[in-house]
Parts: sequence; structure tokens; C-alpha cells
Amino acid sequence: MIVLDGVSKSYDGGATYSVRELSLTVPAGSLLALVGGSGCGKTTTLKMINRLTEPTAGRVEVDGRDVRSADPVELRRGIGYVFQGVGLFPHLTVADNVAVVPRLLGWPPGRVAARVDELLEMVHLPPGEYRGRRPDQLSGGQQQRVGFARALAAGPRVMLLDEPFGALDPVTRDELRDEFLALRRRLGLTAVMVTHDMTEALLSADRIAVMSGGRLLRLGRPCELLTDPGDPFVAELMSGPKRQAERLEALVAGAGEARP
Repeated sequence: MIVLDGVSKSYDGGATYSVRELSLTVPAGSLLALVGGSGCGKTTTLKMINRLTEPTAGRVEVDGRDVRSADPVELRRGIGYVFQGVGLFPHLTVADNVAVVPRLLGWPPGRVAARVDELLEMVHLPPGEYRGRRPDQLSGGQQQRVGFARALAAGPRVMLLDEPFGALDPVTRDELRDEFLALRRRLGLTAVMVTHDMTEALLSADRIAVMSGGRLLRLGRPCELLTDPGDPFVAELMSGPKRQAERLEALVAGAGEARP
């Protein structure tokens, strides 16, 4: 579904690279997590998929089509995009925020209204209660739910997510992540998610791509990275969730307080 073949990105004419010679495939219906330290190229990689950032070299394909052959606006309307901070239009109601892309696509009003209600139900925001609200009348979790509904409005097969749960409190974060994963499976979406949270990547993704300095260090299933990191940096990333799990197990077993 998504293929990156030798993709590189330089913002200074080749003096330095944010992403260098990145090749990977995201099979249809799967979720890939991009992880690594700040500045490793995760978000740049994500944005090259929908041409918010143009590659310096290499090829990006979505559903067998080179994205450079597509009109960028048309391409983005067919790819759901969710990011930290949501980015809802503050002067529009919830319904109007969700309806932005269908209206740009020229859908008739009745179809738009039905789709808005369908999506609000899907993200657990009853339309009768939330359709007419504005973003400042919603909690952070509710705003992110609207963001998901807006990203799904035109029925995309691909979703791109950039730290979508990072600004939420832990309880809301876990709840919304579980809801999204269930929704993704239900709709058969192909997704790429950027996250700094290694535990989130392990619990959410079918495969994880670890990046450092713009390069791909390791690509594999969560269990593979945990049992065979294959690189010191990857091993260090995996050690955090392992230590947390061991401390929790010790607490449950009554072995004493968790140590820093």
C-alpha cells in the first residue's frame, strides 16, 4: 500500500539530510510506527508520504501510484492526517470542521450531513449533543475525536498520524488510542504513526521502524525488536518499556517499591 524507495530529504542542497536513503513498505491494512529521537526524520518521513514535504531523491508510492504524479491537493484529500494539537478551525462548529473535505469535494448537503453524523457516532460523540459545539467547548480528548472524524470524512484508505495522543492525559490517551486501533481494524486502514512513546509503539503497531540521524536502523515486529534489537540504540529504546514492566511486576508481587 505504501512504499518508500531510497527516499532522502535535504533542506540545504545536500549539505545535510533530514532523511537519507530510506526504504520500507507498509502492507495494506497494517500500522507502522516510526520511532526515534527528536530530529531523527520521523515527521519529515510522514510528510513526504502526502507531499507536505517533497523528497529530494527517491520514490514514494501510495496504492501503487507515485505520489509525484498526483496533484498534491487531491492526494492529501484522499489521505487522513491527524496530528498533536488537532488543528480544528476555532470559528467552525464540530459539524462544519468534520465536513470541510466532503464540501471541498462537492458532496451534496444531505450526503455531507449524513456522513458527519455517522462519523461523530463512530468516534463516540453523539451528534445531537456535539454537532453544534465549537472546539473551545470541548475537552482535549473530545477535540482529538473530532480530529479523527475529520480525517476519516472522505473515506480514506490511508491514515498518517503525528503524535496524535501526545497532548492528552494518560487515561484519555489510553482510551482514545484503543478506540482508534479498533476503528482502524474495523475500517481496514493502512496507517503510519509517529510517536516518541516506545510503549505506545509496541502496543499499537504491526511493525516498528526505528530511525536515527535520518536513517533506518531497524524494522520489525514489536516482539522481534524486544527479543532481538540488533543495534545498541534500538536496545536502549527497548530497555525503557522492559524496566517499567519489571518494576510493575515487582510491585504486584509485593517485592517492594519501584526504584528509579
